[in-house]
Amino acid sequence: MSIPVYTLLDGHTIPRLGFGSGTAHLRQDAVKPVLMALHANYMHIDTAQMYGNEDTVGDAIAQSGVPREKVFLTTKFFELTEGQTVEQSLKSSLEKLKPGQLEDVWRQMEGVKEAGLARSIGISNFRLDELERVLRVAKHKPVVNQLEFHPYNYEQLLPVLKLQAAHGILTESWGGLTPLTRKTDGPVNAVLQELGKKIRASQGQILMKWLEQKRVIVVTTTSKEARLKEYVDVYALPELSDEDMKAIDEAGRQLHYSASELCAQHYFAQKVQKAQ
Repeated sequence: MSIPVYTLLDGHTIPRLGFGSGTAHLRQDAVKPVLMALHANYMHIDTAQMYGNEDTVGDAIAQSGVPREKVFLTTKFFELTEGQTVEQSLKSSLEKLKPGQLEDVWRQMEGVKEAGLARSIGISNFRLDELERVLRVAKHKPVVNQLEFHPYNYEQLLPVLKLQAAHGILTESWGGLTPLTRKTDGPVNAVLQELGKKIRASQGQILMKWLEQKRVIVVTTTSKEARLKEYVDVYALPELSDEDMKAIDEAGRQLHYSASELCAQHYFAQKVQKAQ
C-alpha cells in the first residue's frame, strides 16, 4: 500500500508517515532498520545530528536501491559550535548522509535552501514565541514544525498549532505513541482499548489514526518488520468518528506529560553546572 502525502508550502510533497532513526536506534548502526523501512515503502526517513547515526542512515539509503530523489530525508541540527554556520553544519550532515540569534540562524537556513543544499527547510520543537520571531523575518517560511505530539500534550500545543495553520505550516510528530511507551497507565489507554475493539485495530494504530486525523505527519520507529506493515495499514482503517476523537482528547486532558520539557530541564541544568 502506498503512503499518502501532504503538499508543503514550497510545493514539494512529504509522505504522511516517516521512519525515525532515533529512540531505539539512537547512536546505533541504523543500516538494518532503515533498509527494512525503505523496503516496506517508507519513503520518509527522519534523522538528526544528535541521533549519532546519520552516516549509517546514509549507508542504508545508498544500499537500498531506492532512487535518492524518491526519499524525503529529514535531518536536524541541535546547536552550532562557536563560529560555525548553518551551511557548515548541514554540509557536515550531508557528507554523512551522502545526499547566533534565532533570526540570523533562519536567514542562514534560507541561504542553504537558495543554494540548493536542501529541498525544503523547517524547524523542530519551536514554541509559539520562537515561531513568531521566525515568521517576522522569513523570506521562506518553514514548511514544517516537528513537535512532540500526543494526547497528553495536545492541549498545550493548540496556540502554536493555530499559528502554524494560519501560515500553512504542517506539523510533524515525534513521541506520538507516548501513551503506549512512556505513560502506559494513563487514562488514554482505556479509550484506545475500547476503540481498538470497535474498529478491529491495535492501540498503536488507533493513536496513529488520531494523529492522521489531526493532519499530523507521523514519524515512528520499530525494529520489527510486522510493526512496519501494521503502521502502513493505518491508512486503510475507517475514520475515527468525531465522538471517538473527542474521547481521546478528553482522556488526554486528564494528564499532562511532555518528554521535551523534561529534556529541556535536564539540558539547561547541565549548562548551568558547566558554567559554575
